[in-house]
Amino acid sequence: MTYRNGLVVGKFAPLHRGHELVITNALAQCERVHVLSYSKPELARCEPARRQAWIERSFPNVHCVVVDDAWLRARGVAPSIVVPNNDAEDAVQRDFVSYLCREELQIAVDAVFTSEDYGDGFARSLTRGLRARWPDHPEIAHVSIDRARQLVPISATSIRADPHARRDYLSAHVYSNFVDRIAILGGESTGKSTLAIALARHFATECVAEYGRELWEAREGRLEYADLLSIAEQQVEREQRASAQSLRYLFCDTSPATTLWYCLDLFGRAEPKLRALASRRYPLQVLCAPDFPFVQDGTRRDDAFRHRQHDWYLKHLECNEDPWLLATGPIEERVRQVEAALSRSDAGRAAAAGVSTLF
Repeated sequence: MTYRNGLVVGKFAPLHRGHELVITNALAQCERVHVLSYSKPELARCEPARRQAWIERSFPNVHCVVVDDAWLRARGVAPSIVVPNNDAEDAVQRDFVSYLCREELQIAVDAVFTSEDYGDGFARSLTRGLRARWPDHPEIAHVSIDRARQLVPISATSIRADPHARRDYLSAHVYSNFVDRIAILGGESTGKSTLAIALARHFATECVAEYGRELWEAREGRLEYADLLSIAEQQVEREQRASAQSLRYLFCDTSPATTLWYCLDLFGRAEPKLRALASRRYPLQVLCAPDFPFVQDGTRRDDAFRHRQHDWYLKHLECNEDPWLLATGPIEERVRQVEAALSRSDAGRAAAAGVSTLF
């Protein structure tokens, strides 16, 4: 190995192929690679825990530290030391990284790896900063990786503007965080499964089938109390897996709220963890109206039960902060209603972020 301790610093918001190229090169040249990330303000869908998870999943052998003000306070750092704003001057950013390496992480860095023009100056500044603790610290090398962005012609800013158009520059587990999961709810025989499939086909993406229904049929209608929490957890796990293969949206045939309903109806109680999963956030929840003729397939209750379930969903959604839509009419009309709601939601978020939806 050429270097003992290599350092890669960035927001990684989000972690993309260019970042991965830099880190991969650092791993090839260093005994130990330290990846340092911070951002102020935090950027949407790129919060500290997510960035930490992205980096550690892609590079389990690196030492990853994601810093925010809460991290500093937890370590007892003086209140005067805070994460600098993203638009702070270079000198402020460099002093902060020097402080972290010198005082908090105690890393004697041999080389910094970047794809930026500032790399040489950063290495010189970091050398001066570390010599305040270790006077004989050698000069830190700057290793430039794909500075011209020829190998990976992308930036995190352009990805944030439209992650779906640039998904090829993101690992699947990173891109999945930008997929909107849309919950399709409804009583028995309200067309929710048919709608989820139709929406997935319309948007050329994926849908998630209802695990609880599958288990109910496999068990011939006999479920134990403990099964309900397991059903909700499995449903969420299916969402997690399917989101990595989806494009922009993932349509979910029911959510843990459905499992909570059946748990309360069957057993009159529910585990706190199931209640927590039932409050899971979705950018849009679609409630299918019971305006289809009721179809008895041998596993369902009756129309009165369907309406009672629908009323429970209405109360649940009205107490929830997430946007929701009552879908009515034939399947084709319901698809149009959902499409319109999603278009309004996307435009609203783009306007709030100051991002054009046109390219």
